[in-house]
Amino acid sequence: MIAIVDYRAGNLTSVARALHFLGFACRVTGDPGVLREAERILIPGVGAAGAAMASLRENGLDQALQGAFAARKPLLGICLGCQIVLGRSEENDARCLNLIPGRVRAFPDGLRAPDGRRLKIPHMGWNTLRLRSRHPVFAGLEEGDSFYFVHGYYPQPEDPACVVAETEHGIRFPSALASGSLVAVQFHPEKSGRPGLRLLENFCRWNPAGGTGGAGPC
Repeated sequence: MIAIVDYRAGNLTSVARALHFLGFACRVTGDPGVLREAERILIPGVGAAGAAMASLRENGLDQALQGAFAARKPLLGICLGCQIVLGRSEENDARCLNLIPGRVRAFPDGLRAPDGRRLKIPHMGWNTLRLRSRHPVFAGLEEGDSFYFVHGYYPQPEDPACVVAETEHGIRFPSALASGSLVAVQFHPEKSGRPGLRLLENFCRWNPAGGTGGAGPC
């Protein structure tokens, strides 16, 4: 069973719908006991880092997720769920899960496209990935594939080897991370059509301990 973490950060139904479409059983839960029993865990979310972390701590979900990572259980962070796996966020100066050491940074003001056009923050809409390393969860994806983004902050791990993919929005920022049994993506695969479904299916079949692919690069 795949657990989808409910920490009052929204975006749960679309993730569950995508997994059901792919044929994978899943359960939306805020129970740390269910997370401990699950085969793999998705951490979706939209909203603010401070409120998200307060909810995780209130229900003991933070310790359950840290335990799952230590036990090398497959984890997938999506959007806000990608950010809170780092150590600290500039949003609300929030202390996060610290599964991957690093910080979540705000996009700077005055971002411009190569043609001089002023870019909006939050970064919202379709954008592409530049893959920096090979990873089983990204198997079958191509450089031109587009994914859907909605965010005003981005993850910046301490170790550059953790960055699987980058995206351009005025600056080049990490848009996908991997460490051990954890993969985290700043975009929404459940809203990204065929490439997003391919990524979700890859994650649901991925065995970081071996057999269907190795662990993350850092």
